[in-house]
Amino acid sequence: MGEILRVAGALYVIVLLRAGGTFAVGWLTGAGARRGRFAERMATARFQRAERAIQRWGAPVVAVSFLTVGFQTAANFLAGTMRMPLPRYLPALFVGGAAWAVIYAVFGIGALAALGALFARHTALGVAGVAVLLLAVCGAVVHHRRRAAADAPDTGAGAAGQS
Repeated sequence: MGEILRVAGALYVIVLLRAGGTFAVGWLTGAGARRGRFAERMATARFQRAERAIQRWGAPVVAVSFLTVGFQTAANFLAGTMRMPLPRYLPALFVGGAAWAVIYAVFGIGALAALGALFARHTALGVAGVAVLLLAVCGAVVHHRRRAAADAPDTGAGAAGQS
């Protein structure tokens, strides 16, 4: 149990720094955009309504975003660009970050413990499982690259010398 708490504490510090940093970068980006060429678009009544809604109701979205994969960075950045007040943002960051840290610590430590037990009791099965996992990842990468290459538009580079 102590190991899970140490891991959760370390992950909590990491998520606070990363998500808080993303919020700060969003805040600075939004401030720059308000002074730049986007200032006119950001001054519209529609944008102002959206900004006020995010400032007021965005904290639950930020907190829940930590339970998703890939959306949490966007939610924190958007909260920053839309100038969510810190008294609303920080509680969402603390609660959502704590949930993220506990989930990753418990399941991460659990997965490592299960893998360690598998290798200790059935080394050959553990090696076979890791090999199958690596082959699956490599297969997925190769499939993705082939599919992306097939879907890419033809630039005509191969037909340059043909008439």
